[in-house]
Amino acid sequence: MAIVLLTGVALGSLYAMIALVYNVMYSTSKVLSLGTGQFAMVGGIVGAWFILHWNLPLWVAVPGVVLVGMAFGCLTEFVAIRRTLGGGDEHLWVLSTLALATIVQQAMALWWGTEPQPFPRLVVQDYAGLLDQKYWIPIVLAFIMALAIEWFYRRTLYGKIFVALSDDTFAVRARGISATRMRLASYALAGGLGALAGFGAGQLTYAYFALGLSLTLNGFIALAIGGIGSNVGALAGGLILGLATAFTAYFFGSEFQQTIAIGTLILLLVVRPAGLFGAQKVRQL
Repeated sequence: MAIVLLTGVALGSLYAMIALVYNVMYSTSKVLSLGTGQFAMVGGIVGAWFILHWNLPLWVAVPGVVLVGMAFGCLTEFVAIRRTLGGGDEHLWVLSTLALATIVQQAMALWWGTEPQPFPRLVVQDYAGLLDQKYWIPIVLAFIMALAIEWFYRRTLYGKIFVALSDDTFAVRARGISATRMRLASYALAGGLGALAGFGAGQLTYAYFALGLSLTLNGFIALAIGGIGSNVGALAGGLILGLATAFTAYFFGSEFQQTIAIGTLILLLVVRPAGLFGAQKVRQL
């Protein structure tokens, strides 16, 4: 039972990190990209490639993964977001982000293969049961990421601009700040964080080309449960979802996991449509 609980918390931490990535992009564009989970998928595969095929040390592989994720984030903003936001139909990004996500997924399948491949061990550690790194790395990383994003929004100039953009884009532009550049920066940040999340949780998920779609859905469910725009909500929603799916798989079988995930989302949205923390002002200037 303890291993089920720990697995649920670790998976929930991964979902929480994807929800945090959603929040970063949403803050500057009001877009919930359908390719968000692909950041983590690319990060996991590229990280495994760096370590297994290039034999790069961890201190080189991690920045490499983040840079690849940032490049993917910039590509997403330029190809799938920028043109659609200025095209008159505010919902075109649904198709553009889905199309880009599909293209990237198939490209990774052609390059990496279609079979899940084991992810390398990141630190020297004998198997330690409940204290194994495949559990504690994503858990620790999720909380560090949430704290770092909160610090970024509250203590840095760019973070405060992101918050201002989420409140009033026209006021930011009136100050002479380029909303387009800030949006590009937010997508670069989101891409780097998403790739880092996939890298940190790689030992749980394996390096697998089809992982992105599942993470996109579960990350969105975690975001909706916690409340869009809330970092605390992202953590809470991710943990709730991770625990719900882990115990569902343990008691009823893995085929019911997604049913319970969507059912949890519907139940909480009926009770609290804005999410658990959606009504609270969690980031202030």
